[in-house]
Amino acid sequence: MTEQTWTTTQREEIYVGRVRLVDHTVVLPDGSLTHYEVDESIAYAVATLVIDHDAVLLTRQYRYPIDQWIYDLPGGAGTESEAPSEAARRELEEELGLIPNDLALLHTFFVNPGRSAWPVHIFVCDTGTREGKPDRSDPEEEVRLVRLAVTELDSAISRGQIVDPTLIVARAVAAASGLLPPLGPA
Repeated sequence: MTEQTWTTTQREEIYVGRVRLVDHTVVLPDGSLTHYEVDESIAYAVATLVIDHDAVLLTRQYRYPIDQWIYDLPGGAGTESEAPSEAARRELEEELGLIPNDLALLHTFFVNPGRSAWPVHIFVCDTGTREGKPDRSDPEEEVRLVRLAVTELDSAISRGQIVDPTLIVARAVAAASGLLPPLGPA
């Protein structure tokens, strides 16, 4: 059986602010027309898992939509004019003041493939970093560097204290790739 896709006949920007929503007029496999709103806010997102021996370097940031300070990976939006690895390097330096000695792509996924068009590229740095210059010019981005032992990270994940999906995906893929110890009971 051949899996059929939808055909886009028209796209219209319906909202632009901190997010960008685009209404797609599409033809379904049965020939009927429908509308589908897609979050096309950014070209892509990047995040970097920095492994420092038996620990990881994380950010601690306030996230307004959920009214919480959370642990997550340094990262952010990439632009069409930069390669994902360049965006990951830029974000790591802007947020934590660290320049990676080397980056490798760990995994690419979509946070909400039912509604968002942009991928998240997770990079890994396990070869050390050097000091760079953090960017503190944006008052909405108060970012703190946190060094967390992998065992502490796993415990926080199992207790439901880690809510950032990119961090959870990065931890799981790093374990499956042999970069971090296997996931186990807390």
